Amino acid sequence: MESTQQAEQQRSTRQRRRQLLEAADRVVLRDGPGASMNAIAAEAGITKPILYRHFGDKGGLYRALAKRHTDALLDALRAALDAPAGRRERVEATLDTYLAAIEARPQVYRFLMHPAEDTQLPEQGFDVGRHSAPLLRRLGEELAKVIEDRVDLGPGSEQLARVWGHGIVGMMHGAGDWWLGERPCPRDQLVRSLADLLWGRLAEVDDRAGGPGF
Repeated sequence: MESTQQAEQQRSTRQRRRQLLEAADRVVLRDGPGASMNAIAAEAGITKPILYRHFGDKGGLYRALAKRHTDALLDALRAALDAPAGRRERVEATLDTYLAAIEARPQVYRFLMHPAEDTQLPEQGFDVGRHSAPLLRRLGEELAKVIEDRVDLGPGSEQLARVWGHGIVGMMHGAGDWWLGERPCPRDQLVRSLADLLWGRLAEVDDRAGGPGF
C-alpha cells in the first residue's frame, strides 16, 4: 500500500513539475531573457515559494528548462543524422536543424544563452553564462559519441571525436548566435557555408565498420 501511494505521489510530482515547466516556457516565449520567477509563478497560478519548492532557485529552473529543450534538440539532431541521405546532405540537415531550432524560438534561445539584458535588476545570484556552459558541453559530448560510433578516425579516435564534437558545437553556437542577431544571409546559405568548412576531413574518413554510418 505504501509503495503504491509513493508511486502515485511521484507521478503527481512529475506531472506538476511538467506543468510548471510549461508555464515557464510560456513566460520565456513572451519575456525572453527577462523572464522572472515572479512572472513564472504568476503564470502557473502559484506563489514564488511553491516554485522554489520544486526547483530550488532560478538556477534550478533554468537547468530543468535547459534539459527539456536540449533533449528535444538532440532528438531532432539524431533524426537528421539518421535520415536516408548522403553524408553531405546529412551534415547540412544537421546544421539546418540546429539553426532552425534557434530561429523558431529565439526568446527561448536567448533565455538559455544570454543574460537578462533587458532588465535593470537581474535576479541576484543568477549567472546565465555559468549555467549555459554545461549545456554546450553536453551537446559537445553527445556529438562526440555520435562521431566516434559512426566514423573511423583511426588511432586516438575517442580524443579526436571529442575534439570534433566540441569544435562543431562551438562553431554552430558561435555562427548561429551571430546569425540570429544580425541575419546577414538566408539560413540555407549559412548552412552551406558551414558545411563547406566542415567538409574537407569529413569527406575523407570512412564509416566505422558495423556502425550506423555518418
